[in-house]
Order: sequence, then C-alpha cells, then structure tokens
Amino acid sequence: MSNLETRPREEVCAAGSHAPSSGSLVDGGPAGRTPVEILDHRQVPLGGTRAMDVRRTLPQRVRSLVGAWCFLDHYGPDDVSTSDGMQVPPHPHTGLQTVSWLFEGEILHRDSVGSLQTVRPGELNLMTAGRGISHSEESPAGLRPPLLHGVQLWVALPGDRLGDAPFFEHHGDLPVWSGPEGERVQVLVGSLSAGGVGLRSAATVFTPLVGAQVDLPAGASVELAVDPGFEHALLVDTGDASFEGVTVPVASLGYVEPGRSVLTVSAGEEPVRAVLIGGEPFAEEIVMWWNFVGRSHDDVAAARADWMAQVEVSPAALEDGAAAAPVPVPGDGGTRYAPGASGRRFGEVVGYDGGPLPAPVLPDVRLKPRRRPM
Repeated sequence: MSNLETRPREEVCAAGSHAPSSGSLVDGGPAGRTPVEILDHRQVPLGGTRAMDVRRTLPQRVRSLVGAWCFLDHYGPDDVSTSDGMQVPPHPHTGLQTVSWLFEGEILHRDSVGSLQTVRPGELNLMTAGRGISHSEESPAGLRPPLLHGVQLWVALPGDRLGDAPFFEHHGDLPVWSGPEGERVQVLVGSLSAGGVGLRSAATVFTPLVGAQVDLPAGASVELAVDPGFEHALLVDTGDASFEGVTVPVASLGYVEPGRSVLTVSAGEEPVRAVLIGGEPFAEEIVMWWNFVGRSHDDVAAARADWMAQVEVSPAALEDGAAAAPVPVPGDGGTRYAPGASGRRFGEVVGYDGGPLPAPVLPDVRLKPRRRPM
C-alpha cells in the first residue's frame, strides 16, 4: 500500500525514544521493570482515489521504529459496498518490505515483477522492494465483502539489502494457536510461543522480527513467550485490551523495551483484537519520504527522480495546472508510463485500469539521519 499523502514529511528514523514524548508512560509491572509506553495515533488524511483517513502510530516523533518496523497505518472498517473501494494506482517503493494484513475485506495486488494476488483475512502479502519495485492495490471488481479493514506495515531493509532484486510472496497458511477459551494467536512473520506451542512463519525477513494477530474473548488472557532481545509494541484494533497489565486504548500502541521474555495480553469486558510487532532494535538510521526508504536525503531524491523519469504527467494531473514547480496530484488521472518504463528501475505494473501515481514534490529542507539515542 502507498503513502498517499500529497505533502508527505521526510522522516528521519532511528532506534530508541526521541524525547520529549507525546506519549505516556504507565508502570504495569513489578519493581525494576520498564513501564509500558502508550503511543497515541494521529489521523492522516489520504488524498486521491483512496480519499480516506488512516490512524498512524509509526513513525512519530517520540518513537520512529520498533525493531525494523518503520510504518504502521490502521484503517477501517470502511464500507466499500457502494463505491469502487480501494483504488491505489501503480506507485514505487525502495528499501523496505510492505506487509499487508486484513481483518475484513479483500485487496488485489499487482506488481512490476508480474505478481497478481488477492489477499484476504488471515493471509499475508509480503513485498520486498530492494532496489526498487512498483505495485498497485485495488478492491476486486464485482462481488466482494462489503467492509475493508486492516493494517499496513513497512519493514526497513538493512543496508546490505538495499540493492537486492525485488520479489513478492504470498502466505495463505500461517501458523495458528487456538486456546481452550477461544484465544487465538496467528503469526505473520517471525516466531513466538503461545500456550506452550511454538509458532514460526515461513515469510522472508532480513532482520530479527515478529508480527502476530491476537484475538481474545472477553475476560481471557494469553501469555506469549518472546525473544527478550526484542522491543515490542501492541496495536489495539478493537476491544478492552491491556498489555503487561496496562490498558491500551483502541488505535493506540503500547510499547515495551527489550528485556521481557513473556508478554501478557488480556481482554476486559469486551473481546479484543490486536496486532503485536517486535524486533531487535534496528542498528541503522533511515530517511523515509513518501514511499521510499533510504539512508540519506540523496537516496530518496534519486529514487523520486528515477520514478518520475518513468511517468509522463499531463497538465490535468498537476495542482491548479501549474507549469512552474509542478505539484502532481495523486490519483487525478492524466498520467501514463513513459516509453521504456518496463526496463527501468521500478518496472511497469500491467493490468491496472489507470496510469501510474506521480510523486509529490520533495521538501525544501534537507535532512540528515540523526544520531541514535543513547
């Protein structure tokens, strides 16, 4: 999925907390244990053909990474029964993996390496961008579920994988543990144990990571055995949830530092659905802008230039028709691939009914990765 903001900020992301905090710290455990940090979401309006709001918890100023997880958008449930639903035109990515995970609905993925794959709840679409890939996402035409609801996550690739060839994988048979009271844990990526049962996903990752969906009936709880070297965070989708004894509001993220080998998720009076992410603290600093992840401003500027060299934009797709310093408007039509696009860095998506998405204008301010917090 794309970041469709028409004025995206350039984000400099590094491991650790970046005080001052906009979140809150709550002590939910024994003396000597680090507290749970509550990270509130921010509403982000997305323009173009996917005009909708998402709830974004990563990145943010207080904390921009959890392991190598660098982006988390939470959306829906949205009624797509009387509209075209999701329509995200072909757009590029570099330096990351996209993790598409649904609670309700269906999304059809196409990409420049020839993939065509519908993803449904309980299935994983995982796209590794490497040096560059492009893809589109759309609600399937015809009969489809009426609601669309899920999360979109990105994982930053380590520096030695930035030049890798792109590829795509789909996983429709991910490991699940079902408990005696209706508890359910499904692992997307990485591994953990629930109810004494080890669960490991076959999905490809390049740094130590974990991602899992946790579903609990009212009044139930589950203990998850995890890697104590990981930092972890729990996104609450629905219900009355607590994480390590601390209430986490719906659409917020509860974060804990490395050092815990068991994590407890509990439901109060309402059933809970949540997503756990975690990983070894990422050793590198990244610069992230629009749909690109690099190590410097120059990386993302070069990626933008390479993408726009593949896209021809008509005046109809420029904001106010401005000829000087044009600002492309995503999703407004009037674009097509330039000749030879299929042989260039981001390739060409075949079969999508519409032109590629032009990139916004880069910000005037040049950012450098900041030093990792101590």
